[in-house]
Amino acid sequence: MKNKYYIKNLIREEIEIEDIILDVSKESSEKMEDVFDVSNIKFLARVYFVALAILIFQAVNLQIIRGGDFSEISKNNYTRVVSVKAPRGIVYDNNMNQIVFNIPMFDLVAVPVDFLNENEEKIAQNLEKLSVIFGIDKETLENEITKNRKTYQSVPIAQNIKKEDALILEEKIKDIAGIKLEKSAIRDYVDSKYYSHVIGYSGNINEKELKDRQDYLLNDIIGKNGLELYYEKELRGTYGEQLVEVDSFGREVAVMNKEDPVSGQNLVLNVDSGLQKKAYDLLEETIKKVKVDAGSIVAMDPRSGAVLAMVSYPSYDGNLFANGISVSDYDKLRNDKSSPLLNRAIAGEYAPGSTFKLMMGSAALEERVISPTRIIDDRGVIYVGSAPFVGWAVLGSVDLVRAISMSSNIYFYEVGGGYGDIKGLGINKIKKYANLFGLGNTLGVDIIGERPGLIPDEEWKLKVKKEKWYIGDTYHVSIGQGDVLATPLQVASYVSVIASGGKLYRPQIVDKIIDSNGIDVKDIEPEMIRQHFISPENIEWIQKGMRENVISGSGRELADLPFNAAGKTGTAQYAGNKKTHAWYVAYAPYEDPEIVLAVIVEGGGEGHTTSVPIANELLRWYFENKKI
Repeated sequence: MKNKYYIKNLIREEIEIEDIILDVSKESSEKMEDVFDVSNIKFLARVYFVALAILIFQAVNLQIIRGGDFSEISKNNYTRVVSVKAPRGIVYDNNMNQIVFNIPMFDLVAVPVDFLNENEEKIAQNLEKLSVIFGIDKETLENEITKNRKTYQSVPIAQNIKKEDALILEEKIKDIAGIKLEKSAIRDYVDSKYYSHVIGYSGNINEKELKDRQDYLLNDIIGKNGLELYYEKELRGTYGEQLVEVDSFGREVAVMNKEDPVSGQNLVLNVDSGLQKKAYDLLEETIKKVKVDAGSIVAMDPRSGAVLAMVSYPSYDGNLFANGISVSDYDKLRNDKSSPLLNRAIAGEYAPGSTFKLMMGSAALEERVISPTRIIDDRGVIYVGSAPFVGWAVLGSVDLVRAISMSSNIYFYEVGGGYGDIKGLGINKIKKYANLFGLGNTLGVDIIGERPGLIPDEEWKLKVKKEKWYIGDTYHVSIGQGDVLATPLQVASYVSVIASGGKLYRPQIVDKIIDSNGIDVKDIEPEMIRQHFISPENIEWIQKGMRENVISGSGRELADLPFNAAGKTGTAQYAGNKKTHAWYVAYAPYEDPEIVLAVIVEGGGEGHTTSVPIANELLRWYFENKKI
């Protein structure tokens, strides 16, 4: 029979159904009848209907009878991704002394979606309960939660709660949906008054900051000023994530998966904490002694631009802001006439007075307006037309070195504005060289808030004062008066050009960035802004003048130091020429400079009586205590 079928298949003959039936054997026919037995079909039908009935019953049971239970379970237990804050980076001085710490705390927060997932009566009760517990106005509390009603992010209600208080609160809030305690940390600024203007402070992120930073959370901490703001990206770290199962109250039931946060990077400063404290204490003592309000000191390494100290007096306590400053405390600081929030080192703009003469001498030599040995007769006054321009004394015959040492106004009037056979630099060249020395522009220091100062010229005066420029304006500028303004940082940087032989570096507060294991992430190399704009030979003449100031001039107090120093006083008039700021700039050792100082006492009178003693003590301390 197989062959029969095979042959038919090969020759592709059509096989009718009748052919197949006729060929089926009796045995095959009997077996086929067994398969289609009616009793078997009935049995299979019964099994099918029983199974179907069971499935229908289970469906009814799950969807109708127990549907509410499963719905509640689904509602009360679900998963969400929770951000885990990274520890903020810390700060060290140049000797690896830690000056910023993180103190563990707790925050009471609300998750609006969970809190508002109740009926109105229950929400009102919870708001009332929270208002009573924390003394927060009910409407204020409600506004904070409802304005973010669609978010699963944590909205802060009360922050910086100590551990022992948190344990008590946890019991009180356990029945309030969407309310929980979260671990956090606040900054502890050690000896804050010494560093507040440098380090700045961090605080709660506000709406404007949050709008500009989409990857931040509603209860985030962010740098507000100083290094905390400038290095926010490095200090913040990388947040982790947890996939957690939570109940109807928004409380964590189980952690299903997690990615640990990465701590923020740490800053190692160029600032020497010992020098910083000494500078602040000396300045404070002097200011109280002469009965004035404010001042500033900047110390730099002229070989690199490293900022060794940056002091602004008066100061403030950065911990007030870290802890959440009250309105009354903030108003007190803001309304204080001595402006403690102002970083005078980078944003205080003052007439530089006679410290400006160092730049003037350099420019005059470079432009060959005068030779270093040219003698000018300082008679105490010169006249331009009928207008007198006076010096502070009759100094007689002075060359460049003596003019710097004795701070001759007459000499620099003539080389700046011209007189007799001396053509003078003129205001445009004065401005050119002042800008080359870093005056009149920001220097790019790694801290927020630097001001540019001002080097005026004809265009500026016409635009701002609506007045013509006169030769008398050039004379005033030539001795660092008139409308000239500079910050203490700019003055220190510009004197560093003299000390370094003609190199202007970008001031740098941070030396390097390290990770939590102390491994270097970034070593910040010195960055030169410019050099070779004054010849080394001309710089040497300015250096000689500054050295002579210590040997025989107004800086003689520094002559007793166990090393050679160089300096220059400055007495800058302000307030309608009725008061004077007291300046002194210095560097040491004279032969191989390591440190430059710029000291100003606002309204301090004469530089040689007020600021020179500060420089003297500070230089002495530095070389007695510097690290080897």
